[in-house]
Amino acid sequence: MKLQNDLLLRAAKGEHVERVPVWMMRQAGRILPEYREVRAQAGSFIALATTPALAAEVTIQPVDILKTDAAIIFSDILVVPEAMGLPYEMVEAKGPIFPKVIQSKKDIDLLKVSDPETDLGYVLEAIDIVKKELNGRVPLIGFAGAPFTIFCYMVEGRGSKTFSTAKKMLYSQPKLAHLLLQKITDSTIYYLKAQTRHGADLLQIFDSWAGILSPEQYRKFSLPYIAQICNAIDEVPVTVFAKGAFFARKDMAKLNCNVVGLDWNMDIKESRKMIPNKTLQGNLDPCVLYGSFKDIEKETKKMIKAFGTQRYIANLGHGVYPDTDPEKVKCFFETVKTYSV
Repeated sequence: MKLQNDLLLRAAKGEHVERVPVWMMRQAGRILPEYREVRAQAGSFIALATTPALAAEVTIQPVDILKTDAAIIFSDILVVPEAMGLPYEMVEAKGPIFPKVIQSKKDIDLLKVSDPETDLGYVLEAIDIVKKELNGRVPLIGFAGAPFTIFCYMVEGRGSKTFSTAKKMLYSQPKLAHLLLQKITDSTIYYLKAQTRHGADLLQIFDSWAGILSPEQYRKFSLPYIAQICNAIDEVPVTVFAKGAFFARKDMAKLNCNVVGLDWNMDIKESRKMIPNKTLQGNLDPCVLYGSFKDIEKETKKMIKAFGTQRYIANLGHGVYPDTDPEKVKCFFETVKTYSV
């Protein structure tokens, strides 16, 4: 099906665009009252994410309400470890909790390389519904967590500021760490390829905890596995977003991906020099959206001027915060869309 709005895909491929495309990480979520209504109907986050019709509904909401240039499938990065045999719970005000964690080779042997069609069929069914409902209006972004970020949760068992338990394994049992990372990578490749079969037009890899590693450890325990994924996906453009990995930008320039996402701590002009041959995405500080409409407009224009209007996808430097005023979000989108040199 031909897309009516293919700005995002053309920008990702480095093709000329008439204006800068824009979407926002966590755009399908708590900023919208309409999302909160569906979430209440579902009863829990996991119930919402695993009910295809409801997940599809909240995926499409930002396209209708905020007029985004793309939808991103509503799901969670932790569906992959669950599909591998390590279930998690989403605890209110605490986040994800894994009742069982990975500590030994025996634990890893008990995990399976997941089959997305059976183990993650609910996500693929949601993609099917979204593609049908969107009817070619905008592209659909699929995604997965980077293997190291998934590894952090599987070993630590919960969110953490330091992930010291997970990092301990990198230093004390590196062979075990690599064994787990490879199993996660294999599952992730199958999962992302399945998303493209069901209609995802672009894929994003989220390395949310990249910034907790030293440059040396990142090159050893994260980048090689992201590279495997990038090399395996040739069906659609791929974006790599590694929060906090400012030290790895030159390495990211060598990845076989189309787009590199920047967080708000990464200098734009410096990043353009380090990553000269790829499209860049980002990188407005989400807290800018707490400012006045005038300030949001000013900061957004300043950002676009620094990036330039080609080989660029406007976004935040991380996900939008849940207490952000939707009208401020609309201001951000409108400013990007009406920007002219």
